[in-house]
Parts: sequence; C-alpha cells; structure tokens
Amino acid sequence: MAQHPEYEGELFAKGLEVRRAVLGSDYVDNSMNSADEFMRAFQKITTEHAWADIWTRPGLPRRTRSLLNLAMLAALNRPNELKLHLRGALTNGVTRDEIKEVLLQVCVYCGIPAGLDAFKTADAFFKEHDAAKAAE
Repeated sequence: MAQHPEYEGELFAKGLEVRRAVLGSDYVDNSMNSADEFMRAFQKITTEHAWADIWTRPGLPRRTRSLLNLAMLAALNRPNELKLHLRGALTNGVTRDEIKEVLLQVCVYCGIPAGLDAFKTADAFFKEHDAAKAAE
C-alpha cells in the first residue's frame, strides 16, 4: 500500500486492520492505493472513524454491526455500499437467510421500493459471489 501521511497513526492502523478483515485486503488496498490527494482525506476519515472508532467498540459483535449496516444501506438505497457490505456480512458469519430477513424488514419499515432495490442488489451479488466460488 502506498505511503502517505494520511495513512499513518495508531488509530488509522487499528481501523485498517478491521477494514481489511471485514471487506478483504484486496478491496481495501485497491481503494487506498487508487485514492488521489482529494480522496485520501475520505480514506482517512472512514478508516479511522467508521472502522477504528465504531467497528472496534466492544458493545456489539462484528456480525451484528454487519446486519445493522445492511439494514441502513438498504434503507438509504445505497446499492454500491450494500454490495460491499454483503461481502463483509458473509465474512462476519451472517447467513443468506438472515440477510433475506433483514431485507424483508426493510421492505416493511422503509418501503417496498427500497426493499426491492436491496433485494435486486443482493440477488446480483449472490449470483456473482456463487459464480466466483464455482470458478475457484
């Protein structure tokens, strides 16, 4: 990974460890290495605040945090981030049936259009994920 002042410090290192564990080193390293001067500020804040400050807190296990993220991202209709966090949820031990239940709850509490988009995103993700696994 490229060395930049933004990518230094104990808090950043702590967040980077969790971020890589949940999302995968390839994805995280590519995001960080491809960030230009403008985007490095975003990489810093998300790594330190989301991944170090929040994801390392002892109050909830990673699995629960993944479930919460899926619900929030679906409710906000953020398909790109939802796809990314679907991968993270599987890494954290969330099952497809649990993901389905979260998305059904989104349908009821956030509306069918938000739930439908989330289901479509998850369905496409699972098809890609299964095809990649079969090709291994």
